[in-house]
Amino acid sequence: MKELIGRVETLLDDADPAAVELARALLDLYGEGLSRVVAAVGDTVAVELAGDELVAALLLLHGLHPLDTRTRVEAAVPAGQADVVTVEDGLVLLRLRPSGCRSSAAAAQAALESAVRDAAPEIERVEFEEAGPPPVMIPVESLTVRVGRT
Repeated sequence: MKELIGRVETLLDDADPAAVELARALLDLYGEGLSRVVAAVGDTVAVELAGDELVAALLLLHGLHPLDTRTRVEAAVPAGQADVVTVEDGLVLLRLRPSGCRSSAAAAQAALESAVRDAAPEIERVEFEEAGPPPVMIPVESLTVRVGRT
C-alpha cells in the first residue's frame, strides 16, 4: 500500500494543475461516498473495517477513522515495551520500559516508532524517554524495631 501512495504522490508532483484539480475532485467525491458508508454501517462495523490496512488509510485520509489517534497509538504499542505518555499536537511521547542491552533498545525504539507511524500516520514526531529504575521494595518486616534485643 505504501508503494501505491508513493506512486500517487509522485504522479501528482509531476502533474499539471488541471490533473491535480481532477484528483482533488475525485478524492472529495470518494470521501463523501465513504462518509455515507461509514454512517450507514455504524461504529462497530466501521471499527471492524478499519482493521484492514488499506481501508484504515482511506478512512484516515478522509477524517473518518472511528478510533482517535491515542487509541490507535496505544493499540500499536506492544504491552510491556512502553507506556504512552502523551499524544498531542503531532507528538507521541513513549516511556520505554527497562529492557536488555542498548543495541536491542535501539532496535525496539525503531520498531515502536514504525508501529506508531503505521497506526497514526498523522503523527509528526515520536519521542522516547527512559523509565526510571523500578522502585526499591523494602519488606515491612525489616522496618519494625525489636526492643530488648542486644
